[in-house]
Amino acid sequence: MSANKDLRKLLLEETKSIKELADMATKMSGKTITQYSISQKLNRDSMKYDEVKFLARVLGYEIEFKKIN
Repeated sequence: MSANKDLRKLLLEETKSIKELADMATKMSGKTITQYSISQKLNRDSMKYDEVKFLARVLGYEIEFKKIN
C-alpha cells in the first residue's frame, strides 16, 4: 500500500475530510495549506515522504519503521 493510500485510510478512520485536514495542517504549520494542494498530491500520488509524515502527525499519528525478521 502506498503512503498516499495510507493517508486516505487515516482520514477515513478519523472521519476527517481533506478540507478539515488542510485547516488543521495550516493551523499547526503556520503556512497556508489548501484542500486543493492536498487533494492534487493524493490524486497524482506525488506527495513527498515528509509531507505524508507531517499530515499523519496532524491527524495524531506517527510513522514508524520496524525491522522485520
